[in-house]
Amino acid sequence: MRTGKPVLFLILLVTAVIVAGLYGALHNQLSYSVGSSFFHDLKFAEFGISEANHNRLGAALVGWQSSWWIGAMIGVPAFVLGLVLIDRPERYVAAGVAAIGAAIFVTLFGSMAGLLYGMLTLDGALAANLPNADAISDPMGYLRAAMMHEGSYFGALGGLGMALWTVWRASREERRAKEAAA
Repeated sequence: MRTGKPVLFLILLVTAVIVAGLYGALHNQLSYSVGSSFFHDLKFAEFGISEANHNRLGAALVGWQSSWWIGAMIGVPAFVLGLVLIDRPERYVAAGVAAIGAAIFVTLFGSMAGLLYGMLTLDGALAANLPNADAISDPMGYLRAAMMHEGSYFGALGGLGMALWTVWRASREERRAKEAAA
């Protein structure tokens, strides 16, 4: 029995949410290494992480909470586009999986660009001028981790465009295959 595309839509959407949450959890392992003060001085309190988890586990929890929804934000429009434009369920799933992969790749690129920007351009003078700079234990690490996070969000925006393009391209390939077979 073939699974209908609406069921596949839900499976792809749940997959995108899980992948985005895992991306956030893993991403925060690197950003915790870059600037743990970003978490200790801001994110743990912001996300209500218990004192016992003010460590890498807590950073992973922050990452999950701050990114799972981006999987839905990217997945819904991309997978709806696929529902409308792609006829064959197997091609729909392949396009959906490719869209998830493309979005993660672009998001990772954005994150690394943010980190590189932070490492190459930020200086102590900027860190000293942060609001409540005295309350930040490591201003440079804080800023670098913050830039990495901002880059990741900008990357996710680009990932949405890439996911849509990936699905649209798959629909064109399906249409060309139908025309060639006719």
